[in-house]
Amino acid sequence: MSSALTTHQNSLLTESLVFAGRRYARWRRDPMIPLQAVLFPTLLLVTYKLLLGKSIMRITGTDSVYGLVPMCAIAGAMFGALAIGLAMTAERNTGVLTRFWTLPVHRASAMVGTLIAEGGRTLGGAVLITAIGVVLGLRFERGVLMAIPFVLIPVAVVTVFTMMVIALSIRAENNVMLTWLGTGSIGLVFCSSGMAPVGMYPSWLQWFISLQPISPAIETMRGLAGQGPVLGPLLLTCAWLIVLGAIFGPLAVRGYRTVAEAG
Repeated sequence: MSSALTTHQNSLLTESLVFAGRRYARWRRDPMIPLQAVLFPTLLLVTYKLLLGKSIMRITGTDSVYGLVPMCAIAGAMFGALAIGLAMTAERNTGVLTRFWTLPVHRASAMVGTLIAEGGRTLGGAVLITAIGVVLGLRFERGVLMAIPFVLIPVAVVTVFTMMVIALSIRAENNVMLTWLGTGSIGLVFCSSGMAPVGMYPSWLQWFISLQPISPAIETMRGLAGQGPVLGPLLLTCAWLIVLGAIFGPLAVRGYRTVAEAG
């Protein structure tokens, strides 16, 4: 029994990696998606640092790069994940999802492979943006090892966000829901503590900025770099990820199964 279970688990991992490799192969043939997901936040980071860095430093006494790097890493992750919704819609309409469903592989491997591919893309983008941030003045005052969880926070965020994208796009007749999700999500990124310290927002808006899903992730990364607390923002980030994952994870799985079985 134990041997069979181990074989099954290894099979799921191996098959998921194959499906992840398929995503990477498509990105190599059409590199605009990963390039846009990296170039957009990189240009945003450099532009905002050059235009607003000195002003924020003069007003708050803190370097804006500690908020801008996390914000841009998360923005790039979410921006790239939106393309998965378009890809899923195309694969549904052409019958690719149904063909995957009939293959002699674990039924979860295609979706898990997609999550692995998105996580890998996000990790590479986060490392690059963090490296650029170091050039612009970012320092890990708690120790260089804090850079590891620092770049893993966007990976955790994009994993749940990808579930949301799949859940809302897999059964939709058009891309309206995906457009609204993208608009709202990017809006949350730019209306967060990464753009400016919470205290600089109007008093009636500060509670929303502090509690909305993106700000705790940014504050966790800021804290890991040594510019604030870690535990409180990390717990709030985990709470948001657990709640959203519990809602949209089953919806994504159920929607995928329904579409694949329907042909």
